[in-house]
Amino acid sequence: MKDNKSDDFLALLYQTHKMEWEATPRTKDCVAWLSDLFEFLFPNNQANKLFIYSGQLKKNQIDLINILLSYLDPSRVEIEGAVNSFYDSLKQLYLDLRQDAAMIYEKDPAAVSIHEVIVSYPGFYAIAVYRIAHRLSQLEIPILPRILSEYVHGKTGVDIHPKASINVPFCIDHGTGIVIGATSIIGKNVTIYQGVTLGALQVSKQLSETKRHPTVEDNVVIYARSTILGGLTVIGHDSVIGGSVFLAKSVQPYSHVFNTHQLRIEIKE
Repeated sequence: MKDNKSDDFLALLYQTHKMEWEATPRTKDCVAWLSDLFEFLFPNNQANKLFIYSGQLKKNQIDLINILLSYLDPSRVEIEGAVNSFYDSLKQLYLDLRQDAAMIYEKDPAAVSIHEVIVSYPGFYAIAVYRIAHRLSQLEIPILPRILSEYVHGKTGVDIHPKASINVPFCIDHGTGIVIGATSIIGKNVTIYQGVTLGALQVSKQLSETKRHPTVEDNVVIYARSTILGGLTVIGHDSVIGGSVFLAKSVQPYSHVFNTHQLRIEIKE
């Protein structure tokens, strides 16, 4: 006996998946491309011959073209031009990441070398993937940047929207629980610790084209579990935001903002 309900459901799935998933790259392919690119930039081996690097780079470039061709319409998106622009900017991206790694090393007394930061620190990996995703986003490549940012979010606990603007160098220490919203602007030499949120005062689809997240100027330190909200909120340069602070208004440069809650300990004899 034919199950009409089951057939209708399967037909619905087929049509829905055809519309949605044909316009989406395979996550596995995106992650493989990202992993190969990171290994190319920061290898864990001694491959030091120029022709090896050249071959790796060419393969990585072809892989990205194939990923984009799998879900973008070449008549609407100039795929080859976007890919060439991305790889043309790879040298600067690499130099920026070296600065990020050096800052993390300088800020962390537990770090023994810049190389250790690069190969083992989740904060650095989160920054690296953000910078890659951000560059792709600047080139107006859809979907792929967000897949990369959500992949690293799952790996590190750091959630940086690829459209956020973060200057160089940037330091994330520990990292877990950090959230940096899409319209956040972060200046140079900023350090952020675990659990920090740069978020919006309200969540509304109507505000999607407005600046919803804070601006953090140069040389600011934001300590663990602090929350800073609002598109008009500006943290002035050279300020220190202490742990567990909640801010929804701007502070002047050179400010020191601390939580005033006092810990009370009673000892009963």
